[in-house]
Amino acid sequence: MNTTPRRRRPKQNRLLWLLDRLERSPRADPLIDTLGNGVRALPLGRGRDVLHGRWLGHPVHPVMVQVPIGSWLSAAVLDTLPGRSREAGLLVGVGLATAAPAALAGAVDWAELHREQTRVGLVHAVANLAAVGLYAASLTCRLRGRPAAGRTYGFLGMTAVGLGGMLGGHMAYRQASGANHAEEVPHVVRAGWHRIGAVDEFPVEQPVRRVVDDVPVLVVRRSGGAVHALAERCSHLAGPLSEGTLSDGCVRCPWHGSVFRLSDGWNVRGPATAPQPAFDTRILDGHVEIRLPRHDRPRRRHASGAGAGVAAVLRRHHD
Repeated sequence: MNTTPRRRRPKQNRLLWLLDRLERSPRADPLIDTLGNGVRALPLGRGRDVLHGRWLGHPVHPVMVQVPIGSWLSAAVLDTLPGRSREAGLLVGVGLATAAPAALAGAVDWAELHREQTRVGLVHAVANLAAVGLYAASLTCRLRGRPAAGRTYGFLGMTAVGLGGMLGGHMAYRQASGANHAEEVPHVVRAGWHRIGAVDEFPVEQPVRRVVDDVPVLVVRRSGGAVHALAERCSHLAGPLSEGTLSDGCVRCPWHGSVFRLSDGWNVRGPATAPQPAFDTRILDGHVEIRLPRHDRPRRRHASGAGAGVAAVLRRHHD
């Protein structure tokens, strides 16, 4: 008789299972394509980069949503107190007035995401649209002297906001939408110079891909003899810059059109909100060598005593 106790199989998180199914479901893809094309066709000009948050260094949509969400949450708190329906109604109105620009910023970001992200993002938008409708009904009831109904619609709206926020968090933290996809480069590439090939291996004005410490690197030799090297995976969504196009000293990502300056990796145009890590370059004995700039190296724990002296000598020798 087998007396070995049976191990319990860990239960799968039902919510994550549903979200995984949502990511894989193609049912809404035709609608996503139509909406995405519409958003990309909006005549926003330079305002598109403003809405992406290029000026801020990260997406601006998560910042903008704090106003409507905070207003509606504050209204919900006031609705639990007697005689505060008027103040709660004012906050509901503030939330409604600020929801539109926040939604526009989110839509501009959403149109430049991967398919799995846009599927979750569509449901996120539907939940937030439902919240706007419920809060509009709440404000209407309050203005018509029906505070009880206004509170009911307000609490329902807060529920929809919570669902939308959960989906937004899934997109940001599980699917990494809006994250800097090149942030790890300074933590992976070792300090010092790395030889990546003979000069002749890099045709003039053509992007070439090399790998240093498992990190893909874009290398471009200019017609004047200068050599530029950037992290090859786009900071927006890891698009392959080596397959992009070169123009006016910049490289354009083939996936979503972000433009980076070759000389220093600066993001000239979005949707990327973070620049590309750029490498120092030199030509030594007919070979191209690259290294991360010293200011880009992550700080290490300081050694002490004799160990610090040995480490300093080794660093000088390596550099």
